[in-house]
Amino acid sequence: MAQELISLQSLEGRLLFAVPKKGRLLSASLNLLEGADIQFRRENRLDIALVKNLPIALIFLPAADIPTFVGEGRVDIGITGYDQVQEHDAGVRALKSARRLSNEAPDENTKPQGCETVLELGFGACRLQVQAPAKGAYAEGKDLIGRNIGTSFVHLAQEYFARLELEQEGITNGDSVHLAGRKLRTKIIELSGSVEAACALGVADGIVDLVESGETMKAAGLAAIDTVVESSAILIKSKSPSNPAMVDLIAARIGGVITAQKYVLCQYNIPRTKLPEASKITPGKRAPTVTSLEEDGWVAVSAMVEKKRIAPVMDDLTLVGATDILVLDIHNTRGS
Repeated sequence: MAQELISLQSLEGRLLFAVPKKGRLLSASLNLLEGADIQFRRENRLDIALVKNLPIALIFLPAADIPTFVGEGRVDIGITGYDQVQEHDAGVRALKSARRLSNEAPDENTKPQGCETVLELGFGACRLQVQAPAKGAYAEGKDLIGRNIGTSFVHLAQEYFARLELEQEGITNGDSVHLAGRKLRTKIIELSGSVEAACALGVADGIVDLVESGETMKAAGLAAIDTVVESSAILIKSKSPSNPAMVDLIAARIGGVITAQKYVLCQYNIPRTKLPEASKITPGKRAPTVTSLEEDGWVAVSAMVEKKRIAPVMDDLTLVGATDILVLDIHNTRGS
């Protein structure tokens, strides 16, 4: 009853922001929202949370469903994996192909369909790969043509094997719509979970599944033979959001958090005569900030430096004469 009251009475005038409700993207997504000062409290078992300090409602959904809700304009903005967006888009292409083959006219009154990528978020890296038994006879994707393929990414798997089948026939210029509508010799079997067990149980000859570390794949006796999609988490938006200005605000806040996670602020003192050498080491994102010190001939320098490079940068600064080198964490930032 509480969730019904929230959904019916409290969502009007709020931007709807979809967040993965569980799985590998949830924790990092929540950290991102916290860094962007999006304040909310999620009650137990409720999939809707009202943001306290902005006119936003968070909708917790399976990551695989978020591109559909955003793409159809039911939700304004969302966090999901690039692989899920590609699977959704492949499904849309399959639907268009089916309508084309049945001569069904498109509805001209519908809102713009599909979603747009706003930001790459820098977490959740994985690969959607074609996998087969490590000691089996399948060394390339084309070796699985005509076989049984288990996957939860049905549409991407269909397009992948459609392209291979066309290439086997000597056709290399098939567009995505025709790929989606092709009748396959390869059988795609939809599985919702434990896809990696399909080969061992005799359900499939190969699979198309996500790989992060690869440990699960190895434990199941599988080896990757091709990559379909390289993926990580992205922020997506509807092509017709209810409040474009609020979408831009969220994107700016989240973009600032992402930049802050990648950089630190390096501060040091150096003789002015050595400043050109030091500036080459710490050019900053646009230019270093330089301030004269009370001591003649010395300046203080501040510059953003990639976190992963800070140790050798400090070494190089020391060699050119920098002193009092400090490294400070950045919690948020704005600007390009």
